Amino acid sequence: MSQRVSYYDVAPEGMKIVMDMEKYTKKSSISRTTRELIKIRVSQINGCAFCIDVHTSDARKMGEAEQRIYCLDAWKECNFYTPEERVALELSEHITLIPTKRVPEELYKRVRKQFDEKQYVDLVLIINQINNLNRISIAMGNTPTEK
Repeated sequence: MSQRVSYYDVAPEGMKIVMDMEKYTKKSSISRTTRELIKIRVSQINGCAFCIDVHTSDARKMGEAEQRIYCLDAWKECNFYTPEERVALELSEHITLIPTKRVPEELYKRVRKQFDEKQYVDLVLIINQINNLNRISIAMGNTPTEK
């Protein structure tokens, strides 16, 4: 990985806060598969090559099917994502594109049919966490290295 600034060294206290949020999201009851799909999809929207590389690699390591990874950009057209994953991906797009999409009440209600109140909050935190990490990675000039 190349980067402009060694930000973990320059701002360790701030990055500890960011990584503490990451630790929290990993402990949520949201499945690891759903979390990784969210991270990939949000990173695609934001154009964060570094995070796309990290999270597609993580998804592969946990046994995610290549087809499901490749088709995330067009998930609405695919029938191989679960109802929970579909609504989580839709919520991810709406939060990531919040200036234009917002989170309409009907979407909230559909999310709540699949996830309880705590899970809804955790989904919002997961989505915001990867948006935060995308913005840090892009601003710091993180780029993936060829494997």
